[in-house]
Amino acid sequence: MAPSRPRIVAVVVVLCFLLALSFASSSSSSSSSSSSSLASTSKVSLGIYYESLCPYSANFIVNYLAKIFDNGLIEIVDVDLVPYGNARVQSNGTITCQHGPYECLLNTIEACAINAWPDLDVHFSFIYCVESLVVEHKYREWESCFSKTGLDSKAVIDCYENGYGQKLELEYAEQTDSLQPPHRYVPWVVVDGQPLYEDYENFESYICKAYKGVPPNACKELLKTTTDIKASDRVCHRKKTISLSTTKGDEEMKIKMVI
Repeated sequence: MAPSRPRIVAVVVVLCFLLALSFASSSSSSSSSSSSSLASTSKVSLGIYYESLCPYSANFIVNYLAKIFDNGLIEIVDVDLVPYGNARVQSNGTITCQHGPYECLLNTIEACAINAWPDLDVHFSFIYCVESLVVEHKYREWESCFSKTGLDSKAVIDCYENGYGQKLELEYAEQTDSLQPPHRYVPWVVVDGQPLYEDYENFESYICKAYKGVPPNACKELLKTTTDIKASDRVCHRKKTISLSTTKGDEEMKIKMVI
């Protein structure tokens, strides 16, 4: 007996529905994959090589870098913070810092913060707090940043005390010393592999120019208002040693970073 016409129609409808569902799912997956791929490949890399007690590094982080978290540029950049700067690894594996032992301490603490809280928004909030204290000449109060940000201090303190922070700083030393061209001072800001030299305060406009996608609204104004003033006198040069007054407390805080 031949199947009835209603049954044939019902089968055809079901098949059409299944095909449509499969196509929609495939299209959605493809669209999602494309969007994800676009988001990851179109971002501009932003490397910030700095040292914690260089006043110009602190000023850049607090008064310039922080702005991209508010104006939308953070959505189009991959930020890499490297707290090492002009420090040097000695032949015995110890690290000496340009602004003394307390800078070694804070470089390591910030390295541990990046490691403990990989989310940029989280570790930047802590680093921003510490560097704000540097700007205010209150950097010895850095531990207050745990309570100010609501972050648990344990992971960072453990990282520092168990020696893992030493390993992180040595890795940052290798990363910094491998820069081409070599860095000459800090802050040393690099956009898509290109150092900005003394023009680092205009880093936002370089990000907008490098971005291949549809730029955020902030870029329209930034490209109009870019200043031609270079920050040539607002850097900590690599070969310059800054003499700081030291106290017994400073010596007690001296960090020996041994491999």
